[in-house]
Amino acid sequence: MKRKLSLVLAGIMTVAALAGCGGGAPSASGTAAAGGDGGAAKAELNLIIASNQTSLDNPYSYGMDKFKEVLEDISGGKISVTVHKGTLGENESELIEKLEMGAASMVVASPGFMTSIGVPEVDIFSLNYLFDSFDHWEKCLDGEFGDKMKEIVTQKTSNNFRIMAYWSSSVRDYYGKKEVKTPADLKGMTIRTQSSQVQQDFWKACGAIPTSVAWGELYQALQQGVVDSAENDYTSFMLKEHHKTDNGKYISETHHDYTTRLLLMSGHFYDGLTDQQKAWIDEAVEACTKEEREVVYRMFEESKAKVIADGAIVTNFEDIDIDAFKALALPIQDKFAADNNMTAELEMIRAAAK
Repeated sequence: MKRKLSLVLAGIMTVAALAGCGGGAPSASGTAAAGGDGGAAKAELNLIIASNQTSLDNPYSYGMDKFKEVLEDISGGKISVTVHKGTLGENESELIEKLEMGAASMVVASPGFMTSIGVPEVDIFSLNYLFDSFDHWEKCLDGEFGDKMKEIVTQKTSNNFRIMAYWSSSVRDYYGKKEVKTPADLKGMTIRTQSSQVQQDFWKACGAIPTSVAWGELYQALQQGVVDSAENDYTSFMLKEHHKTDNGKYISETHHDYTTRLLLMSGHFYDGLTDQQKAWIDEAVEACTKEEREVVYRMFEESKAKVIADGAIVTNFEDIDIDAFKALALPIQDKFAADNNMTAELEMIRAAAK
């Protein structure tokens, strides 16, 4: 009896040791069995999807949750999805690094980072007044222009990055310590901007002083007067309560940037999947992209109403000299297109607006 008991205990210890060596969370870059109960299907693959936004109400969060819901459903549990909302890093550079390392399977990121890795063409997405409306944006990104940009990114990153879909973070507006109706109103003001060169060129042309501040530190920078103003979409700055600071309470609907965000995956990882896995992921991507965009459009109105209720002062789009702002943006667009051999792509976008 003692011998039998010893053998049983030895067996339990062996199983425990094996579980300790190989029983961790499945890798995002490979297949792994995930235990199920009874007849439930075992996961053959675990995907990790991440964004830099911590708010559960951010459109990215809704999109990622929809991706998980649809993919796990249509795959019958053969693919599981782990969602990270800012928990893998609030800086997009951290997410890109994790995607490259295989610590994330898909990430949502601004296109601008690719300019530093040899894809300057993506900065076309950062050009102000490139799109006139959400309808114009969708027509371009879901059409010939969007397909062309996918090809460029795949080719110039040697398939390290594959654009799975185009998401948005809505349309960006000015907000600061005073009302702005014309470019001249910005003269001498510091403004927190994106790092894109074409973005900074635009604000300099307006007479403002572009300033770099980390997104997570911007509330404090506005509150303490480190910067006079910033620019972003209603939902993003509403969720961070930037409009409640003295240097964020005046919002002018410049609508200068209908934003493009990339849902990215490693092309090598995608190519290594089975045809069935690709089909499931593609279907889930289509569903989550539809969800993300619908939330963006809905939250534009909801977020605007919220900041007004909180006491922010809004100057509507119709009351701003948009033509004066566009007059500064168009030469920057033309120069960028000429410098990067993208005149044809720029014309695609302009033609789609007619």
